[in-house]
Amino acid sequence: MDRYDAVLVGAGIMSSTLASLLHALDPEMRLLLVERLEAPALESSAAVNNAGTGHAANCELNYTPQQADGTVSTDKALGINAAFERSLEFWASLAEQGLLDPGSFLHQVPHLSFVWGHDDVAFLQQRHRQLSALPAFAAMQWSTDAGEIGDWMPLVMQGRRPDQPLAATRIERGLDLDFGSLTRALLLPLQTAGALEVMYGSSVQGLRRELTESMTCCDWQLELRGPSGRRRVQAPFVFLGAGGGALPLLQSSGIPQAAAYAGFPVSGQWLVCGEPDLVERHHAKVYGKAKVGAPPMSVPHLDTRWIDGKRSLLFGPYAGFSSKFLKTGSLLDLPRSVRPTNLLPMLQVGVHNLPLVKYLINQLRQSEADRMEALRAFLPEANPEHWSLSVAGQRVQIIKRTPDGGRLQMGTEVVSSSDGSLAALLGASPGASTSVQIMVEVLERCFASKLATQAWQERLHQLIPSYRQDLNSDAELLMRTRERSDALLGLAV
Repeated sequence: MDRYDAVLVGAGIMSSTLASLLHALDPEMRLLLVERLEAPALESSAAVNNAGTGHAANCELNYTPQQADGTVSTDKALGINAAFERSLEFWASLAEQGLLDPGSFLHQVPHLSFVWGHDDVAFLQQRHRQLSALPAFAAMQWSTDAGEIGDWMPLVMQGRRPDQPLAATRIERGLDLDFGSLTRALLLPLQTAGALEVMYGSSVQGLRRELTESMTCCDWQLELRGPSGRRRVQAPFVFLGAGGGALPLLQSSGIPQAAAYAGFPVSGQWLVCGEPDLVERHHAKVYGKAKVGAPPMSVPHLDTRWIDGKRSLLFGPYAGFSSKFLKTGSLLDLPRSVRPTNLLPMLQVGVHNLPLVKYLINQLRQSEADRMEALRAFLPEANPEHWSLSVAGQRVQIIKRTPDGGRLQMGTEVVSSSDGSLAALLGASPGASTSVQIMVEVLERCFASKLATQAWQERLHQLIPSYRQDLNSDAELLMRTRERSDALLGLAV
């Protein structure tokens, strides 16, 4: 039986980031990556399967929920912004070493929020008032002037009613990211160096460990099935970064922590435009405000995108429901995930989130005309001949058992065994954008003793100079961090 220092399941942005970090911290580590499809980044990390937004809370209104007193909560926005800066720091360090070409996956695109109607204009103004007072968002512009907004996004303003109350904010330092290209770029130098073995077309058929209270008695044993047949491997550490496929694997591990979780899958679709004239006239990611009862992942937005090197426009997402946990998964994924420990939380979530259920039903019933009507709220003169429907990826939202019952939990969460020998990532957005911060959390939980050594500390600070420092409480540190990242990544300031 072959032994590795770590086995990573799922060849997406999370596993590639963790593999890159582990190799940088200890080049002698022997790593194995297992992927059920024939190449990396074909599920959630594929450019067409996600929004491609460098989530920094610049424009995503769901990260600043309105409170009872009319103000907005900024805590989540600040946390996501700082986490994204960590990603930029890490990518910049790899670029400095010649291990990444930023131009292959990163494009600068202004991030805008756009609303209409008196109530939403008042909300956006309050959001701008609070965020622009913080160093992280000090560059945020605000406007209610139709002419100025038209300069920012001419297509969006073309044909719009002159009497419509509207407002927009803009941050120029926004990014579009091809996470598929980034994933492949992270894996390539590891494979070239011989530090990472990759098994494509292979699935995990068994994941077990002789259980003791401390879970420290032996390595994890994985039974793999691939093109060349079955293979058994072992490792002291396993990471489950298989997107929606992480939950069934986590459940099969037998660790007690898995019992608290279930999954709620949500599918998505985009309207895509490749019309050259229209594509050239829009250079922005424009986020609106989600409808009441709609899940955060359904916030409508009109985006400039680069997919496999080709520029286009995407609008959506249009949400839907499928029982699959992966785009290439099985309709039995959801029923197979039901356990006695998570059935009640799943039912409670269904009862307590009836607006969400109603929203998804209505999304499933949408016609082409309905989708165009939603698009025309952003592009009043949109022509259906210029737009085609594209299926996006699957997202499995977290259902977590709590003392107060089942709770639908947006975002991402690291679940790990008590001894740190196994970790899994559950959830969705803003996962990819904050992948470095999330994988640092995995290191802190699962490699705590090694991370405490001087060698690992020095290497991690070289990769992420601001590690363990608070970017939101030190404006000068934030400025220096951004200047370094921008210079190494070739971003305009």
